[in-house]
Amino acid sequence: MVTKNINRLFISAEATIPDSVILGPFCVIGEGVTLGENVVLGAGCILSDGATIGTGTVLGHHVTVDHGVVLGDECQIGSHVSVGAWAKVGARTKVGDHTTIYPQVDLGEDGFIGSNSSIGRLPKAAATSTVKAHADLPALRIGKGYTAGCSVVLYSGTSYGDQVFIGDGALVRERCTIGQNVVIGSGVAVENDTRIGEFTKIQTGSYITAYMEIEDHVFIAPMVTTTNDNFMGRTEKRFKYIKGAHIGRGARVGGASILLPGVEIAPETFVAAGALVTKDTTEKRVMIGFPARDVRQVPDEELLP
Repeated sequence: MVTKNINRLFISAEATIPDSVILGPFCVIGEGVTLGENVVLGAGCILSDGATIGTGTVLGHHVTVDHGVVLGDECQIGSHVSVGAWAKVGARTKVGDHTTIYPQVDLGEDGFIGSNSSIGRLPKAAATSTVKAHADLPALRIGKGYTAGCSVVLYSGTSYGDQVFIGDGALVRERCTIGQNVVIGSGVAVENDTRIGEFTKIQTGSYITAYMEIEDHVFIAPMVTTTNDNFMGRTEKRFKYIKGAHIGRGARVGGASILLPGVEIAPETFVAAGALVTKDTTEKRVMIGFPARDVRQVPDEELLP
């Protein structure tokens, strides 16, 4: 690579850099890098071969952009951010300081990611875990208009629809499918192989276990616990029977309630706060108690259209 050192910059002769670009000191720009008009690079940025930075995008100090990355127009990337090889970041995305975007991640336009987040990391299960390792997981993908808060951890192999909201400190594991307009609150954990339907809301501190199916327009209140293993880690039979709850469309699950493995929460069920659901429910019925019992019909005025 033929380079030139200008004002402590190391720039490949094969890079495309318009005169309107502002470069901080100690930047390194590799072969085939293309910068749009009015790009700003802070001190110590490293752009590897073949990276493309869109018009008006601003990178903070010490940002590392690996080879083949595409950053869209008018992005704002904080300091000490790392973007892995072949990742795509949509136009007008904002990324906070000290965040890592892993290789091949595909992020839609108009997104927001808070500081200290990990986006698209590969999973590594314990030797005794029921989670099955998959070396060929697809990259993480998020649609348009999303928000991911600070200290969020999102694993590879999961896809997200448009307009999802993920609160501070939330964790979403691999091989999940998250529908559009889903809310995953602060501190929520969503385990692997779970599907969450569109317009569902999961509030602060809830635990969504692996192998669950949550349909559209479900409401899960704070601190709900779901489970998937009746053997609690004992016997080989648990691998055959492990299964989380299935929560039907429009069901509501009250705060601090508990759903046992494999229960079917019927559409429009109302599970009261603190209930323990041990068996399948009936559609449009109210469940109360520990263990939960069916007490009455859900009022018509509370049902979805």
